[in-house]
Amino acid sequence: MSEPGSIHSAAARIGVLRAARNWLERDGRVALATVVDTWGSAPVPVGGQLAIAADGSFEGSVSGGCIEGEVITAAEEVLADGRPRVLEFGVADETAWRVGLPCGGQVRVYLERLTKEDGLSLLNRALQADERREALLIRTRLSDGHRELFDKKMADLPVEVATRLRSGESKLLKTPEGEVFLHAILPPARIIVIGATHIGQVLCELARMTGYEVTVIDPRTAFASEARFPGVKLLTEWPQDALPRIGLDPYTAVVVVAHVSHIDDEALKIALKSDCLYIGALGSSRNHAKRRQRLLEAGITEAEFARIKNPIGLDIGAQTPAEIAVAIMAEVILAVRGPKAERKG
Repeated sequence: MSEPGSIHSAAARIGVLRAARNWLERDGRVALATVVDTWGSAPVPVGGQLAIAADGSFEGSVSGGCIEGEVITAAEEVLADGRPRVLEFGVADETAWRVGLPCGGQVRVYLERLTKEDGLSLLNRALQADERREALLIRTRLSDGHRELFDKKMADLPVEVATRLRSGESKLLKTPEGEVFLHAILPPARIIVIGATHIGQVLCELARMTGYEVTVIDPRTAFASEARFPGVKLLTEWPQDALPRIGLDPYTAVVVVAHVSHIDDEALKIALKSDCLYIGALGSSRNHAKRRQRLLEAGITEAEFARIKNPIGLDIGAQTPAEIAVAIMAEVILAVRGPKAERKG
């Protein structure tokens, strides 16, 4: 249940949840380890998870390989007695060199046992939220494992919960009731590329490498071919037909690079009326001005039009299709993560 866009891909995150549910249904119990706090150069972000079955099978990671052995050993005790534990690993500990954290990183891992009575509904709810692309937050009191679930549809959300549901950043808090972990589980960030162009080809590769889901929409079958976009979800349809069916949400970036007005404009009309997190469109300032006139005449407001990132991509002096794709990918990541100042705390 790691955060979208982290080194844990969406597929890996779902793999941990599904494995945990399968083992829980089979054995009646499963151990779940979650990274709840890190310092320094810890290899896995807060929220990274590892599921451990009663037979020692495991799925996921809490360190990239450094401390998994120690955690799996501790999981045997947790599975036996049901008592949650907080495991700490760091350079200051005598265990640091043994478990492979001499680089200065420190990690705290919360280890708990799930049973069918208390864990099956939790895992099913998390998997359901992922399928529906809904945000979910699990609030866990570390002392006894008491959990509460929150989603954006609930009224009167606690301020800290609402903040984490928006940002997707999980956090360990110190409260009067003890340490509490807020685990934000957001849908995987995805990129919808309008236009099966050279820029789109490189962008798809970058998106997949960085863990984003990606879909290409272009009605021109000569461009949108499996040969040019191997392994990519291709929709050879007009944007006005495909986008409403896909659905745009706050975890979706729309990148318009067809460079053909009757394709680009139709995609922008839909994207600008949605709550997607990013909208970028290729084109010179002159072409963008003409685009503005067309879209305003089509009913787009000035405020809506201002959402379009143009020139598209971060200003890195990009010139080639590959460089432009890198600039776009960087701008999308910035939109997902937010400025550095907003990520602190």
